[in-house]
Amino acid sequence: MYFGLSEDQTMLQDSVGRYLEQASELQRVRSFAEGDSGLAAELHDGLMELGVPLVLVPEEYGGLGMGVLEAALIQEIMGRYVVPSDFTAAYAMAIMGVRAAGSDAQKSDWLGQIAGGGTRLGVGVTEAIGGRENSGLQVSGDKVSGRASFVLGAEMATHFLLGAGEQLIIIARDAAGVSETALTTIDKTRPVLTLDLSDVACELLAGDGKAAIAQMIDVGRVLLAADSFGAANMMIEKAVDYSKDREQFNRPIGSFQAVKHMCAEMAAQLEPCRSLVWYAAYAQDNDDDEAALVSRLAKAHLAEVGKFVARTSTEVHGGMGFTDLLGLHYWFKRIGANRQLLGGPEAVREEAAQLQGWS
Repeated sequence: MYFGLSEDQTMLQDSVGRYLEQASELQRVRSFAEGDSGLAAELHDGLMELGVPLVLVPEEYGGLGMGVLEAALIQEIMGRYVVPSDFTAAYAMAIMGVRAAGSDAQKSDWLGQIAGGGTRLGVGVTEAIGGRENSGLQVSGDKVSGRASFVLGAEMATHFLLGAGEQLIIIARDAAGVSETALTTIDKTRPVLTLDLSDVACELLAGDGKAAIAQMIDVGRVLLAADSFGAANMMIEKAVDYSKDREQFNRPIGSFQAVKHMCAEMAAQLEPCRSLVWYAAYAQDNDDDEAALVSRLAKAHLAEVGKFVARTSTEVHGGMGFTDLLGLHYWFKRIGANRQLLGGPEAVREEAAQLQGWS
């Protein structure tokens, strides 16, 4: 029996990678981080052409009808090139939320709009993981008020899918009563917002919001793990390449045993994570009994391994690793942000322990 990617899955990942290698090369990422927002719109159009946001939209609504594994393969490539977009993760969470909690009419409406490219959903469900002071939304009739923190996928969003207690609601970004504030995080490649809402018109999704939010968070965690895996893989490659070029005592530093051990240890710790991420993504569509647990295990483990790789790769580069010239810090900070988004490793492990009856 063969355990691996299909030819179609490999081609999907390769095609996205070829596009992003040029569209999201380092100098363009640096320009985005310094305030040039034009790249976000260009990437949106390019990824739409490739069908990236349609991966999880069922075929009956105009999508590609693929699974979370395909979304994770794309997210891995987006982490590899530190793409200035939360396109896949935010879209995947939004689509899963609409699929899980929307009525037939709502699914037809919203998923059809997403497939048509006219609607782009940002996502805010972090209050379901850990409440923050003065945060939380209250729904009254068809209006919502309150604050939603750490809203993802904000750079190109036309609407937001938000968790309001045990309900899911959708609001228009330009609706009356919406006030947004950009949050400053270490990761300059992905804008994050706080939304303050005052009697904003909203649409309540008809189904079980609590279960849908849980599923959205599980999928989001898997994709953040995939993103960290891709970023860490690139950091290893950069460390190995640098060790071959940088010389000390008339020898490449890669010939020194200490540097060899550092590179080998990074590879040894990261490579087993590939199968963990793949299985966690596969389980979201095919194994309801394990989906919640393995999403937490993947998120927590990649947070720790990613941190180790980010630190060690920077050490291999020596003082150059801290400069903007190499841009290594974009991958370093991406991994650091992924570590905390949708729950840090300690909190996520606690949830995993509870699921198994250990806590």
